[in-house]
Amino acid sequence: MKLNILRLVRLWALAALAVLAPVVAHAAPGVGDEIYGATVDKGKVEAEVIYGALGGGPADGEDALKIELAYAPTSRVRVTTQMKFEREPGDKRTARELGFEAQYALGRVAGIDVALYGEYAIGLNGERDAAEGKLLLQKRSGTFDARLNLIAEKSLAAGENVEFGYAASADVAVAGEVRAGVAAFGELGTVHRLFPRAEHYAGPIVKGEIEGLGPEIELQAGYLFPISKARDDTKGQFRLTLEVEM
Repeated sequence: MKLNILRLVRLWALAALAVLAPVVAHAAPGVGDEIYGATVDKGKVEAEVIYGALGGGPADGEDALKIELAYAPTSRVRVTTQMKFEREPGDKRTARELGFEAQYALGRVAGIDVALYGEYAIGLNGERDAAEGKLLLQKRSGTFDARLNLIAEKSLAAGENVEFGYAASADVAVAGEVRAGVAAFGELGTVHRLFPRAEHYAGPIVKGEIEGLGPEIELQAGYLFPISKARDDTKGQFRLTLEVEM
């Protein structure tokens, strides 16, 4: 597939705006969020639970829990339904959204796998409906795996801006099925103001697989340190992911 980077960025922008008729993330970047790969395995069924929590500072106790069920009917398309729960400091956990996602793998460009992602989220318990678009990039070489998700999201509430963000990771096999690396999440501003002082998180992650139980089970844990504006609210972010593939 002969697409240059400029065309890919334009394609991502058009796809994002197409679904962004007037999700704003209520939780901090990375809390309950996933870093998506850009490839699709036909016939695969996946169940995933993602948990994230902030510790220390004014946001101590804020957390989010996302439960996903995904299926890939073809080698290019992956569809997902997800439910997200959030808890503010000192409050109880509440269902925030019911989401429907679709991912379309475009193929490989200059050694980089490329995909487009779209989500429509139905707001629950007083939350507004929202939409989100992503450009998914993934580079694999031997045991090395790097991923970058460029995100555009918007609440359907009148007057809300399109907001941009990113999620990224890089990891490598270190021993058997154990992988180690780094992950990062952050905000990139809005259509009216790009690259402001914003919230960013980055830190180490570890992945491992549990074998012999039938389905493939993957566990991932990480601790991300606050950067820039995020340091005003917390001292760190804990992440834990459980994924079952069939």
